[in-house]
Amino acid sequence: MISVHLLDGSVREFEYPVSVAEVAAAISPGLAKAALGARLDGQLVDTSAIIERDASLAIITSQNEDGLEIIRHSTAHLLAYAVKDLFPEAQVTIGPVIENGFYYDFAYSRPFTLEDLETIEKRMRELVKRNEVVSRQVMPREQAICYFNDIGEHYKAEIIGSIPSGDSISLYSHGGFTDLCRGPHVPNTGKLKAFKLLKVAGAYWRGDARNQQLQRIYGTAWASQEELDAYLYRLEEAEKRDHRKLGKQLDLFHLQDNAPGMVFWHPPGWSIWQQVEQYMRARLTVAGYREIRTPQVIDRALWERSGHWQNYRDGMFTTESEKRDYAIKPMNCPGHVQVFNHTLHSYRDLPLRLAEFGSCHRNEPSGALHGLMRVRGFVQDDAHIFCTEEQVIAESIAFHTLAMDIYKNFGFTDIEVKLSLRPEQRAGSDEVWQRAEAGLRQALSACGLSWQELPGEGAFYGPKIEYHIKDALGRSWQCGTLQLDFVLPERLDAEYVAEDNSRRRPVMLHRAVLGSLERFIGILIEHYAGALPAWLSPVQVMVLNIAQSQAAYASEVAETLQKQGFRVEADLRNEKISYKIREHTLRKIPYLLVVGDRERDAQTVAVRARGGVDQGVIPIGDFLESLRNEVSCFK
Repeated sequence: MISVHLLDGSVREFEYPVSVAEVAAAISPGLAKAALGARLDGQLVDTSAIIERDASLAIITSQNEDGLEIIRHSTAHLLAYAVKDLFPEAQVTIGPVIENGFYYDFAYSRPFTLEDLETIEKRMRELVKRNEVVSRQVMPREQAICYFNDIGEHYKAEIIGSIPSGDSISLYSHGGFTDLCRGPHVPNTGKLKAFKLLKVAGAYWRGDARNQQLQRIYGTAWASQEELDAYLYRLEEAEKRDHRKLGKQLDLFHLQDNAPGMVFWHPPGWSIWQQVEQYMRARLTVAGYREIRTPQVIDRALWERSGHWQNYRDGMFTTESEKRDYAIKPMNCPGHVQVFNHTLHSYRDLPLRLAEFGSCHRNEPSGALHGLMRVRGFVQDDAHIFCTEEQVIAESIAFHTLAMDIYKNFGFTDIEVKLSLRPEQRAGSDEVWQRAEAGLRQALSACGLSWQELPGEGAFYGPKIEYHIKDALGRSWQCGTLQLDFVLPERLDAEYVAEDNSRRRPVMLHRAVLGSLERFIGILIEHYAGALPAWLSPVQVMVLNIAQSQAAYASEVAETLQKQGFRVEADLRNEKISYKIREHTLRKIPYLLVVGDRERDAQTVAVRARGGVDQGVIPIGDFLESLRNEVSCFK
């Protein structure tokens, strides 16, 4: 007898070897219909996989994360099947699952067009209707190479040639199409119904620009049409919210080839920057941080001592002067240790919190640059806390409390916490890493948090807590970090005088709430679709006169608000009021104050809030008080 142990704790007994599909059918007809694959003793397998001995089994459906990956992987193969069916001369290369979808790279004599994508997607739907069985076979490596060479799929043959000799190769077939893949895949093409091809892009074979350029077709696939429609809506909204488009529309910033990855801030955009920086500076001051400034260019020797030269050299801009090598700082940590080391500190001085709006530069690949989201020159709201090991928990709780309140004030309330653990390339002993990881786990528990652990994702000098904020479209952005570091204080000889007059190493907590200010402002722009809250808006109020006879009063209103510290402009042009209202509505200004003869005579203003909301006619003093109350908590 074969015992199959299921997730719910029950056990199914079978007299003979049995397939996953047969086990699903024995449980219920509904599960048999929904099954897409399974985890057999933890390994992903097809529903056709045979169970020949006692095993644990978890049936996978479209409701599981694994099920969605199987759907997307299988849809990538369906795409390749349709392309080969329509364009027999095309060669298929690789087609992996990516976040929210998949892609497949093809070698073809001409560029695919948008019309081609429509034709390919139509053929994919026709293939789905055939409900063709997807079957797996195993072939010896050399035979598989010959097979793909014989059918003209030389890229596939090259891939198989890179697999170690003696390994068997798994192939999947449906209809007239066979592809190299380790699987698993859906049992038949009829399972693939909610998909959409999105775009075509260029790609190089094996990601090497020296190789042939291929064409990459991107698509998305979901378990249901409702989920697909929701995703396509999010894509449409993301396109509208693209910070690069809004940056141009609202005159916030621009980028140009003369300084790739460096931002040219325009007055409205720099106003946003100033509000963010000033807000953060005020919060840090109250939280007991002391602001410092460290050099942009530092001798290579310091970066070698810290370990950054060995671990981060490719990401650093370097220069030379008088036969000395320097690096433009990619991060602030070593400079902060120098400030700490300049004075011999007592245990009574700890914790010492040193903050810097540090300007950093990293040599990001040009192909990875993306508006404000990925740049080469950026500023961090960086700080380092030098403390004793006993103070780590209290400092971690204080940082968490501060970060969560800041995110809330910026409009982010859905926050995920993750713990990145020791990477393969790291400094420090395993014992040091165990202490550091245990310290952060204890800190997270003390904050009452649940978290996801990310093995191998830590910095080379220590593990880190990551704060991932979700925006209005449900997209996740990693912003804040808290890193526990025993390594750099040791490498850079940081020490303090303990209570017993001995010299000890401090613990160094690297922390940031926003991360890169450039990137965070990009996130803000997309989160609010450019309509930033009044406290952040470059212009908070625009005063509009209806006719020239009210120009003096409009100027007086603007001046009154300006003297109270608000960012106010007056549009006194001799244009129709409807034209001016439309123009400043497109600028997404929070409040438009319209003044005519009645408002001038009564010393009032007609208030239009963003979104065309008419708030009526009120005395200027009442509006001023209302606006002050709205933004006061962010001062």
